[in-house]
Amino acid sequence: MRSAAMIALALVACGNARSPAAPVPAAPDRAAGVAAFATVRAVLQHPRCQNCHPAGDAPLQGDDSHAHAMNVQRGPEGRGRPGEECTTCHGPANPPSNYGLHVPPGAIEGWRMPPPEQPLTFVGVAPRALCEQIKDPARNGGRDLAALRAHLDTPLVTWGWAPGFGRAPVSTPYPAFIAAWETWAAAGAPCPE
Repeated sequence: MRSAAMIALALVACGNARSPAAPVPAAPDRAAGVAAFATVRAVLQHPRCQNCHPAGDAPLQGDDSHAHAMNVQRGPEGRGRPGEECTTCHGPANPPSNYGLHVPPGAIEGWRMPPPEQPLTFVGVAPRALCEQIKDPARNGGRDLAALRAHLDTPLVTWGWAPGFGRAPVSTPYPAFIAAWETWAAAGAPCPE
């Protein structure tokens, strides 16, 4: 018996004894994920996001999401038609406020819409259909949830919270949006009924 006690002490001393595992935090449940998606949906369907994710091939503009002036169209790659690319008017940054209202905003990575073969429409899409579309790589640009999360940190997306003079930013604070996204994703990205 004494030998067994000595061996046990030696194992503990050497760090080879197993200790109970620390509890693993539980993933959010489905209800928490669906609730978080309500916040995600509200952001995606805010004018700052949905204006570049319309139901048709013409982007929208303004806080009222009206059709873009000058018959602007998505184009073959989502960057506008040849000779009328988005970056013709939309520069690499928002212009200063002293330029006045109605000046095209900008983003460092270049203004664009999703390509026509994967339009990723946000306008007028019911919550469940929007959720399913976002998660579907065949409709979201080939992205899994991790790639979609990385996309949310790009300058074009974060522009929605700093849209420049005369434009209302996304009403949900960016950290709250990201927290909701991550809660939704951690719950398995459940869709509402």
